[in-house]
Amino acid sequence: MDDGRSFKEQKRTSVFSSTPQQELLARHNPSKESELNHLCRFLHRQALEGARTINCASALNEGRSRRASLYVNVGGGAALSAVTGGGTGGSWRRNSAGRGLGELQRRRWRRRRRGQQERALGLSLTMPTVEELYRNYGILADATEQVGQHKDAYQVILDGVKGGTKEKRLAAQFIPKFFKHFPELADSAINAQLDLCEDEDVSIRRQAIKELPQFATGENLPRVADILTQLLQTDDSAEFNLVNNALLSIFKMDAKGTLGGLFSQILQGEDIVRERAIKFLSTKLKTLPDEVLTKEVEELILTESKKVLEDVTGEEFVLFMKILSGLKSLQTVSGRQQLVELVAEQADLEQTFNPSDPDCVDRLLQCTRQAVPLFSKNVHSTRFVTYFCEQVLPNLSSLTTPVEGLDIQLEVLKLLAEMSSFCGDMEKLETNLRKLFDKLLEYMPLPPEEAENGENAGSEEPKLQFSYVECLLYSFHQLGRKLPDFLTAKLNAEKLKDFKIRLQYFARGLQVYIRQLRLALQGKTGEALKTEENKIKVVALKITNNINVLIKDLFHIPPSYKSTVTLSWKPVQKVEIGQKRANEDTTSGSPPKKSPAGPKRDARQIYNPPSGKYSSNLSNFNYEQRGAFRGSRGGRGWGARGNRSRGRLY
Repeated sequence: MDDGRSFKEQKRTSVFSSTPQQELLARHNPSKESELNHLCRFLHRQALEGARTINCASALNEGRSRRASLYVNVGGGAALSAVTGGGTGGSWRRNSAGRGLGELQRRRWRRRRRGQQERALGLSLTMPTVEELYRNYGILADATEQVGQHKDAYQVILDGVKGGTKEKRLAAQFIPKFFKHFPELADSAINAQLDLCEDEDVSIRRQAIKELPQFATGENLPRVADILTQLLQTDDSAEFNLVNNALLSIFKMDAKGTLGGLFSQILQGEDIVRERAIKFLSTKLKTLPDEVLTKEVEELILTESKKVLEDVTGEEFVLFMKILSGLKSLQTVSGRQQLVELVAEQADLEQTFNPSDPDCVDRLLQCTRQAVPLFSKNVHSTRFVTYFCEQVLPNLSSLTTPVEGLDIQLEVLKLLAEMSSFCGDMEKLETNLRKLFDKLLEYMPLPPEEAENGENAGSEEPKLQFSYVECLLYSFHQLGRKLPDFLTAKLNAEKLKDFKIRLQYFARGLQVYIRQLRLALQGKTGEALKTEENKIKVVALKITNNINVLIKDLFHIPPSYKSTVTLSWKPVQKVEIGQKRANEDTTSGSPPKKSPAGPKRDARQIYNPPSGKYSSNLSNFNYEQRGAFRGSRGGRGWGARGNRSRGRLY
């Protein structure tokens, strides 16, 4: 039966009053349940065709149903769904491709849907004015202890978020002020504030974000932390700083709850949110006081980080190692050992090394660089050194890298040298020491044959690659301490003689280079030593001095492994004044200077040293943002940061 009112008028009545609903249902009580679907299809079709004056009674006549109350009862949202042709909450799941959306994304979707629905139904709500907001604020402010009794006044303030710019600014300040007095409206209040956090007006957004920590109470805190984490994706610098400050603020209230929100987004959020959440942890955790970062909190960080490390990029891995290595609970021997095991798992040390795969090479180097600072006399590098000797050294010349201009072989040898000092008991020590020895021989040439007139018979002098030899000789010297009779008992006499000839030839070239370098640097101090050319000469002098000391040790009978040197790229350690003279050659552990063994040359004969090669890479190569790491789930590969995407295999 048609009561003469338009559909819009009937709908407005049904939203705010139940009486018309009851009257309508009393008049129409059909028995066929299937007609409800027919009714919904009719209404949907009319809405799509742009009909703005649908008569509700006619609609019921078109398709009767005893459950038509599902349509008329707007409170459940079914009527709006019937008009717009969809459910209230399913679309975002379908669009998420199995990943799930954050609360802000869901809220955006719901606002869009709500706007479409209200426009389709012609709904119009009365918004509070500035005067009404101030009046209701006064009611609440004057109520003091009885403020909780004025629920209607607080609801008016909540409705202010739907007003104009002035109303929204007031609502952003008033809503958090009285939030704690209305627990039954907590969800509505948080939603209203979040609407303001996404307003088009940047000043409103900033005000709303600034006040968000006031909502972080009890069970609401993880939710606020999750929302703030999503807001890290903003491109506005002032807004970004406000979000950071708000996160730090609630971190001090409840560290565990805040970490729950952060790691929730790291594990499931959008790429930009994940990236910035990780960077937030890597930069801000170290600024928090000890009473916030308790042992329990650090254990939670470690537990959640292990979940993330199952599927990370190279850059993310480096950041997480920075986070974990900064935790006080992991500064112990057992803590560092845990970190080494995490790195070893990422490095895939159980897998066969593929030198032709740049990603495989890159992953190994990045992981090893993270492990090196963790090694000590109590935390051994044995697994890594063994892998390098068995898998990497035999393939050294075949290594490939995605980094243009990088001497990948030298990088590998540097890492091996740094780790060799902390190698523990090795199962196949003799076998691995022999592989290291054979590789060393490749870079220590035999002297060229001399013609009858004393000139070199060959047309070219062999090249001496000093940087390579320093690394290999140092590694051999360190591992040789564990098997001191290797050169005398494990090598035959002919091979030992060949090795000493090579050492002697190399030592002669070293002496000439050392004299030339010292002469070039003589009298230079301060700014003069900071020029690029002199920096290279300083490094070259360190390299040649180190090699000289190690060769002297090996010329002892039997060979000695007592000298200590500081690798040329490592910081120089301070020594006592009394050790200065002994340190001129290299370090305090070097033996007194004496001429290397071998036949003496005529003093008048001019020695032309073979051409040499130094590393001009004076600082530690920053290899932290390169390459492709493993992603165990197949969705987040160890790839360059910009190439990571879920669902893609690297």
